[in-house]
Amino acid sequence: MTREELVEAVVAATGDAHLKEALTSGWGALLKPLSHLGELCYGPPRDGRVTFTTPRAWLPGWPAALPPHEEAGVRVVRAFLGAHGPATPEMFDAWLFRGTARKALLKGWFRDLAPELTEVEADDGRRLLMLTEHLDDLAGTSPSSEVHLLPGFDQYILGAPRDLAPLIPPPLKARVSRQAGWISPVVVHEGRVAGVWEARDGRLTVDLAHPVPQASLDEALARVHALLP
Repeated sequence: MTREELVEAVVAATGDAHLKEALTSGWGALLKPLSHLGELCYGPPRDGRVTFTTPRAWLPGWPAALPPHEEAGVRVVRAFLGAHGPATPEMFDAWLFRGTARKALLKGWFRDLAPELTEVEADDGRRLLMLTEHLDDLAGTSPSSEVHLLPGFDQYILGAPRDLAPLIPPPLKARVSRQAGWISPVVVHEGRVAGVWEARDGRLTVDLAHPVPQASLDEALARVHALLP
């Protein structure tokens, strides 16, 4: 169901018209908790609009009961580090809980996963954790010089704290993480945010805070422009 259809169905089933305001809130006041409980997830988009369904009806093999939080937490930490590592427990906390998780809970999950982890040191001296199985791949990867235009709310940005200066230079923070939770489309060069961009009326505009190679930027612009209606 689309959000509108879902709201109508809930109001009809409960007879509580006051739920309409909470269900239509842009912050998902009721939808987010339901997703956290495993009762709600995104379905296939319809005519450019988001739809919702239940995981048990949409995802093959969805368990009849969710695993206990001790097991589930370790699995989520493993998945997070596999996608966004190296990282720290604090980065994981910011990504999943916005920094509100109990420290004992985080320590327990990372402690249970410790046999699968290796500590590494970043250029700025920060000590981070990563999956040991990914260590050789990371060590053998050459630094990137490519330019990419990432869309708004891209997971490359959402997976990291907004104050991670090596990824988002402080002067750019306000342009990337804006009011009302908006995350701008970004220009990435050498793995770091170099500016922001937008598409309007079939045209692309770029606002750079740091210079990037023009030829590489032109290639990135051409790739995105080909996707515009």
